[in-house]
Amino acid sequence: MPLTMRDVDRFEAARPRLEAIAYRLLGSASEAEDAVQETFLRWQAADVERIEVPEAWLTKVLTNLCLNQLASARARRETYVGQWLPEPLLDGDPMLGPADTAEQRESVSYAVLTLMERLSPHERAVYVLREAFDYPHREIARILDLTEAASQQIFHRAKKHIADGKTRTEVDGTAARRIVEEFLAAATSGKTEPLVRLLTADAISIGDGGGKVPARAKPFEGALAVAKFMRGLFKPARSKRALVGGSPEVYATTANGGPAVVAVVDGRVVGIMCLEITTEGIAAFRNQANPDKLARATEMWAATDHGEPLFRAF
Repeated sequence: MPLTMRDVDRFEAARPRLEAIAYRLLGSASEAEDAVQETFLRWQAADVERIEVPEAWLTKVLTNLCLNQLASARARRETYVGQWLPEPLLDGDPMLGPADTAEQRESVSYAVLTLMERLSPHERAVYVLREAFDYPHREIARILDLTEAASQQIFHRAKKHIADGKTRTEVDGTAARRIVEEFLAAATSGKTEPLVRLLTADAISIGDGGGKVPARAKPFEGALAVAKFMRGLFKPARSKRALVGGSPEVYATTANGGPAVVAVVDGRVVGIMCLEITTEGIAAFRNQANPDKLARATEMWAATDHGEPLFRAF
């Protein structure tokens, strides 16, 4: 039976929540959109009049589609060129989903999205549904065809894995911008010492170029190594301008709820650097330069007011 406009409206009302779930599960906005579209096709083919609770049905279909996607993604990432990092989303992107509680904000932080790559698909699904969307374990069990007790056990295990790797400290927008501006001032000073003072002793820097933009296969580790890399990264060079198509405008902004640096050339986002902050200093830089993972950020950038750049790099 064809969908009525009422049926389509019911799905569209659920779309923002479905996209937010899928993004957290997959770490990719484009893959999340594909999963939600496939969910719509399943909804279109179903006898919707017999579905008692549409939200639960849609969540179950979407989650299981994402579980299948995660299984195949693991195989693809084994052949991925260099480091794989999630697709960052700029502040205000509706796919970031709910941000009313600390748990919701943390579940979509870039650091936690990266840590979730260590979880099994079922651990990731239980963690996202419980931590970010507050689904009761009874409902999670129905979605994933588990017992309620198994859902609880998986959640505690997943939460421990995340907690063991987490160093991030939540900061407000004003503090985030100040931290980014301090970092950029130090990075462009031409000196290593000011940068070292901003970093934790075990700071790391990871880059994802996807084989399309040069990025080191192994992370830089330790404050001195990271500081030297950052100093070199912002040093002007004709080859860098040629690589990205011009001199990037550099902005201090927010991505995935945390402080970030965005580089833009002619309205196109060419890089997003997400900073992980602790009470001791900057603990990590996760640099996304793969153009395939910056298309949505470019669209979001064009649709928002972002003020004046701090400077032009290179």
